[in-house]
Amino acid sequence: MRPYRILYHVTALLVAFLFLAPIAIVVLASFRTPAESGQPPLPPWPIEGASIDSYVRLDGFGASLLQHTGNSLYVALGTTILTVLVSVLAGYGFSRFRFPLKPMIFVLILATIMVPFQSILTPLFLLLASLGLQNTLTGLVLIYTTLQLPFSVFMMRNAFDAVPKEIEEAARIDGVRDLRMLVYVMGPLVLPGIVTVGLFAFLNAWNEFLAALVLLTDQSKYTLPVLMTSVRSGRFGSVDWGAVQAGVTVMMIPCLILFLILQRHYIRGLTAGAVK
Repeated sequence: MRPYRILYHVTALLVAFLFLAPIAIVVLASFRTPAESGQPPLPPWPIEGASIDSYVRLDGFGASLLQHTGNSLYVALGTTILTVLVSVLAGYGFSRFRFPLKPMIFVLILATIMVPFQSILTPLFLLLASLGLQNTLTGLVLIYTTLQLPFSVFMMRNAFDAVPKEIEEAARIDGVRDLRMLVYVMGPLVLPGIVTVGLFAFLNAWNEFLAALVLLTDQSKYTLPVLMTSVRSGRFGSVDWGAVQAGVTVMMIPCLILFLILQRHYIRGLTAGAVK
């Protein structure tokens, strides 16, 4: 093996270790015994044995760990499905159809990315209150979808632009029209873009904190990031490090599973339309 190949593999292993070490520390710290769980999870620490006591204490915060996890899953999955549905239709329209003021409308959609979310939080709160959706998980899904759509529409427009129009014309000759064209012909071709949009929507909705904190007032409807604030604060200012690391571990699991399963499509989706 050539020296530069050895250097390449050694460097790759070091970089992988730097990224995996914090994850390993958090997971191991969540299984520490009650006597050790009060200490900050900084290595090295003595490990006297494994215990799920941190997860038991985490379940005691709020309604229950299962309910708050269900709230987060409802919000994240709802945001993902709605974002993918709207962005695919919008991206296909901007890529393949002609209509008045099309460039201006697309620029206006992208311009909303530059608006800080914090500056429109109060109007969004008042809007949800007027619609009767304040303090509801459905209202939170609509807010997250609205915030995610500009980037998602841009991604899907690029994904559809990367598909040669000759494929679509050949399908039309075979009699494929309208929704069937989008689902059976264009859909499989832009699948990496759809996966990328869905993954971004899920991760952003799963980890978002500020909107959930402001728009939700019922403790039983809190998502996991909001629940973690009460775990983090503790009683009398103390920090239950074991419960904190258990909560972080629970929040990491869906993100890691989704990324590992969809990473190939995700990488292809990010580069779709970048080179023509």
